[in-house]
Amino acid sequence: MNTLDHTRTANVVGLGLIGGSIALALRERGWDVRGSDLDDVVSRRAEHEGIISEIGLDLEADITIVAVPVTASVGVVRQMLETTSGVVTDVGSVKAPICESIHDKRFIGGHPMAGSELEGLDGADPHMFDGAIWVLTPDLEADDENFAVVASLVRELGSEVVALSPTEHDRLVAVVSHLPHLTAASLMSLAQDRSEEHASLLRLAAGGFRDMTRIASGSPRIWIDICQENRNAILEAIDDLNAALKNVRNFIEAEEKTSLESMLQRARESRANLPGRVTDPSSLSEVRIRIPDRAGAAAEVFTLAAELGVNIANFEVVHLAEGNRGVAVVLVDSGVVDMFRGGLIARGFRPTVSALT
Repeated sequence: MNTLDHTRTANVVGLGLIGGSIALALRERGWDVRGSDLDDVVSRRAEHEGIISEIGLDLEADITIVAVPVTASVGVVRQMLETTSGVVTDVGSVKAPICESIHDKRFIGGHPMAGSELEGLDGADPHMFDGAIWVLTPDLEADDENFAVVASLVRELGSEVVALSPTEHDRLVAVVSHLPHLTAASLMSLAQDRSEEHASLLRLAAGGFRDMTRIASGSPRIWIDICQENRNAILEAIDDLNAALKNVRNFIEAEEKTSLESMLQRARESRANLPGRVTDPSSLSEVRIRIPDRAGAAAEVFTLAAELGVNIANFEVVHLAEGNRGVAVVLVDSGVVDMFRGGLIARGFRPTVSALT
């Protein structure tokens, strides 16, 4: 897909906010991108504005990205696997339903953790994925080459690849993505109700309230589907949040100042320690990992990194001269490379490590 004499090709099915942004980003990088949307007006607009080169499908495209609502993803992905010959991925924010329904070596589930309060092509931004986390949820039998194709595209768009199982992904995003949106919406509903009693309340909303409720301005339509598809994980997260708020209420009611302060301090420290991206190349180490002859081995490397909290700053597969085996070349922060190497060895890999110079 990266050869000099080959124009890289992609299909984007669904030209909303995410699909349109992916198409724009790929076009900026020289890809030939065909696309379509259920709404013909959107398809024609995307072609007219150069977001896609042509309406429709390239049946031999290197990769097809399905960017439709999560409730429609399974059917569309199956159709793409039947009609195109390249790798197929999706961008849905709920992974278990689609990954449990589709077991095909050409399909790699995905979810870019990025978005905007804007909707549709009006919000499409080729830089949307810069610095974002992009989760991949490969099947246990995932083909290493296909996984590498999707991971390479994700890295090219400026995102960090994290590999998780579909179920683990859904439980985690319920906490860090779905619950925050529903909480923000609930806070806005509370403020709106109170504003009917006190007309000046919303005018008094300060920066903290505005920051916390900003995501409530997102499109309501997609959240109906998300709540349906990830129902159990979201309910579990809501129960956990209710329990946490009950603890806070008890601290305040009982005037347990020490307990309240301790909770607030832990929250402050956790917020300050949210992981960032590696930006200094001199702090990186190169890890070369010979890919063993078993399905899904390349995806295991990313899954391990996610379990250990290791940021993979870059990833590629280099083919060996003998046979069709490959070596994964991974860049990670030198401060965690020994932990990462140990984890790889424990899982049967034979990594070699060298510092970047």
